[in-house]
Amino acid sequence: MLDETGQADLAERDSTAGLGQEPAPGLSHDPATGLVRDPGTGHPRPPRREFKARGSFTERCLGCNLPVLNCLCPYRVNAGSESRVWLITHPLEHLKPTNTGRLIRDVLPETEVFTWYRTTPDERLLALLDDPCFSPFVIFPDDQPDYADRVVGMGAVGEAKASGKTPVFILLDGTWRQARRIFRKSPYLDRLPVLPLATSRLTRYQLRKPASRAHLCTAEVAAELLRQSGDAAAAQVLDDYFDAFNVSYAASRRYEKIEQPTPAMRRLLSYRGQ
Repeated sequence: MLDETGQADLAERDSTAGLGQEPAPGLSHDPATGLVRDPGTGHPRPPRREFKARGSFTERCLGCNLPVLNCLCPYRVNAGSESRVWLITHPLEHLKPTNTGRLIRDVLPETEVFTWYRTTPDERLLALLDDPCFSPFVIFPDDQPDYADRVVGMGAVGEAKASGKTPVFILLDGTWRQARRIFRKSPYLDRLPVLPLATSRLTRYQLRKPASRAHLCTAEVAAELLRQSGDAAAAQVLDDYFDAFNVSYAASRRYEKIEQPTPAMRRLLSYRGQ
């Protein structure tokens, strides 16, 4: 579930960490020493050593973080939805160009992204969870008995809409191990209903190797949730944007320039009125 389930992470070879990037969200930076501080402990973190694996010297677009050979910016389209998405992202995911959670925020501008620290929950997230305007659901499998009483179906999303509240899908953005840790080590999530994603769709993600094709990446999970909850138009835009990302990045790894837009790319251009 989420980026991505128990797999060997092939994306690390493309990481740009250590090449002058800004610190990951949530980390404070001391320009005098060059150190960043972890808000969870207050301890200084030295700069990551220079990363020289394959892909670290790739010239990337500052807008989409993809290799400039196949920039994604021309295909970026905003969409509206009745439901919202909030991402609780593991700090390491911010360093991975193959992370798909950021695609959701590109398409749905009202998406919130919070960096997860076990001992220091984001204050804005806590405030939003207490906001009576929202009806949040934690997206997580229903495979353990200890939280079975919290599991709900998609009908609960319809009930939230009928009561005048905005449904919120909370996605735990990280590897499967990281997502399970976030779920288990975040007491503020314990009071929220758990909504498992029921789908027969298989992943189309080419950039990391999942343990099973039934394990969808974060953007695919969001698109399917939007589709099942009635936001079909937004789901289609996100699906197309994910496809464009998937194809563009995979082609760039092979040093191939995409000469003709794919069907998904053409649809995105039509959404933009081009």
